[in-house]
Amino acid sequence: MYELRNVTKRYTRGKDTVLALDAIDLTVPDGDRLVIQGPTGGGKSTLLQMLGGLDRPTSGEVALDGTDLTGLPEARLTRVRSENIGFVFQSFNLIPTLTAQENVETALVPLGLKARERRERAAEALDSVGLGERLGHLPSEMSGGQQQRVAVARALVKRPKVLLADEPTGNLDESTRDEIMDVLERMWQELGLTFIMVTHDSAIARKAPRVATIRKGRITVKENAKTQPRDCVTELGR
Repeated sequence: MYELRNVTKRYTRGKDTVLALDAIDLTVPDGDRLVIQGPTGGGKSTLLQMLGGLDRPTSGEVALDGTDLTGLPEARLTRVRSENIGFVFQSFNLIPTLTAQENVETALVPLGLKARERRERAAEALDSVGLGERLGHLPSEMSGGQQQRVAVARALVKRPKVLLADEPTGNLDESTRDEIMDVLERMWQELGLTFIMVTHDSAIARKAPRVATIRKGRITVKENAKTQPRDCVTELGR
């Protein structure tokens, strides 16, 4: 579970100070699916970076399962990210010279797994997102939707507790967007993930159980009454 207490983030730009997050309090229970929306520059991506331990707040606490990420030494924070948090971004961030399988394996290197186990888990993760026949393909040999599936497999291959996604469908057409969202929602259901996603797409937000809106660094959270209740999850591969 995430617990954010009085989280504030200020940036300095020249002589100006920008207040990106303004004393935010937020609780995200285990297994939640939360969509974050708001205007450009409102603090959405900054909040996601705090949740992922990619940046530290100016003040306040960001606790994951009772551990305050803001106070961890960098080496331990890196370990928490490597083991517990998967990331998917708008730009797929694949290494162009590596195959799909090799790209997915990169997420397992920090865990110290042997090469055979890395290969097997990467192949299994790619198969789970419908790319079992594309293990040896380079990013340039795949469509945008297929590349994003590789990115999803890379995020999930380490079997994290949390999946953070920053505009994962922003570079995709509507049809491909729906395919990727189907994959993400299925993974959330099957793996028991806590799934937090930033998006400008209101069609996606309407389907989420909860929506957080950030404007000028302040947050409000509402429940979506029309969303379907979550199925019982199965801890696949754990």
